[in-house]
Amino acid sequence: MWFRKLLNGRLSSGNDSLKWFRVALMKKNSWGGRENHARSNPRPYRIHNHWSHTERHEQEELQNSQNPGTSQTEHPSTSSSMRQSSPVPELPGFYYDPEKNRYFRLLPGHNNCNPLTKESIRHRETECQRLKLLEEEEKCMKKTSRSGLNSSIILHKRQLGLFSSLSYCRLIHELKVNCMQRRKIDIESPDSSVSGSNNFKLIAADAACERIFTVNDVDHGGCKYGIVDLSGLGKDSLTVEMYDNLYFTNRKVNSVCWASLSHPDSHVLLCLMGVAETLGCASLLPAYLFTSSNSGDQPGMLCSFKISTAWSCAWCLNPQADNCFSTGLTHRVLVTNAMTGHRQTFGTSSDVLAQQFAVQTPVLYNGCRSGEIFSIDIRQRSHKGQGWKAVRLFHDSAITSVNLLKTEQYLMAADMAGQIKLWDLRKLRCVKEYRGHNNEHAILPLHVNEEEGLLTAVGQDCYTRIWSLQDAHLLRTIPSPYPSSKDSIPSVVFSSQLGGTRGVPGLLMAVRQDLYYFSYKTDDPYCLHIKEMDRSTVFSD
Repeated sequence: MWFRKLLNGRLSSGNDSLKWFRVALMKKNSWGGRENHARSNPRPYRIHNHWSHTERHEQEELQNSQNPGTSQTEHPSTSSSMRQSSPVPELPGFYYDPEKNRYFRLLPGHNNCNPLTKESIRHRETECQRLKLLEEEEKCMKKTSRSGLNSSIILHKRQLGLFSSLSYCRLIHELKVNCMQRRKIDIESPDSSVSGSNNFKLIAADAACERIFTVNDVDHGGCKYGIVDLSGLGKDSLTVEMYDNLYFTNRKVNSVCWASLSHPDSHVLLCLMGVAETLGCASLLPAYLFTSSNSGDQPGMLCSFKISTAWSCAWCLNPQADNCFSTGLTHRVLVTNAMTGHRQTFGTSSDVLAQQFAVQTPVLYNGCRSGEIFSIDIRQRSHKGQGWKAVRLFHDSAITSVNLLKTEQYLMAADMAGQIKLWDLRKLRCVKEYRGHNNEHAILPLHVNEEEGLLTAVGQDCYTRIWSLQDAHLLRTIPSPYPSSKDSIPSVVFSSQLGGTRGVPGLLMAVRQDLYYFSYKTDDPYCLHIKEMDRSTVFSD
């Protein structure tokens, strides 16, 4: 080709012709050497530096044309840096291993002879990332959530009057959350068969965070209930007492909440799925059944209401709807008076997966599988059509949790697409979005702590994430102590007063058979003691 161009007079005479001849000869020799090397040393699926020889040579010529003054000695370093920054090309049906620098063939589905599938590769990568994060936590290699911010700077600005008491408290909590350390809790029980024998499925704390209600899976496929007393949890004590009872069922527990029937948090409301021809039910269990001083003469009520499959439940604390609770069913909402048994039914177009009552008014907020969020004023008499829906909001995926903030002007909602949004109920629009949550098909709760200014959620990837409520900044991502699986998703409770008014701040995590306490680190010079702050001034702003 170069000889034909030379005969046609396309090459100029002199140095330009000689220079072009040398470049063409180098191309020919380099290709010939590479072909001979490939014939003598075949390596299937292997790539070298992710770039072919032709691409490198064309890139060098392009650089020469753009920078004629650059010497050729700079080309290898330049092309090397570009090769390192360039992504590895994806080949359909192959997986590139960066450690071994070669491609491997992927097999569809699972194969016992060669289990190299996309699922196994993804699981291996996530497990490596989890172990790396655990190692960083054990070595205290965690970085601050906000660059250039520590307790000394916060305290100095507070003394100068640049921070209000509320802002100061929330920033200190952010620093404390970033410094939390994981410690395992010893669970003691009068019954030796209770402690450490069954996997935790979920935990729910009462309003004062003095107790947590637990649902445990049992070997034969049913569930077992218990209450853990957190009063023994302190700075130097990592022991709690768990009280069990013989109440268990072979049905799946879909939802749990505390109920104030005779006094605050006197009962626990459970929603159980139906099995075959057996209907589901909503059961009210007295909390005293799970205490060491259990006696038959204590006041209380054990009752069960037969219903169809219930996905969610909520207890009403408004005096206008005293002793009422709701259950979210398939295509309807059922509001029941626990004392009289009177029921109200509201038809919906989708399954109701999440519910919460307002406190200031008897209004119930519902989240549906269709992605719709709507409210119901249970005082109204007409239940026909859809006119009773006072507020209507929409997500792109199924709603998994709804949480009203204390002012009841904002609502936090999460869905199965991993989106967490804060809605302004007055303007009916989204004002904040908390990014990073992971969910595809699980019904996972949100935990809102307004006094601390924190939002906590556990994702389907088994990571616990904590955000700042004020600016939606992701403060910390906590890996699970166990490999991620759909049966090992942690259940958490966060509070600044675990164990009551004189309790300790931190995070409780129940996963498999273990209970962990993430305590605020007290020996860190950049973390102040929460108890040294005057709570009366903190919450006065």
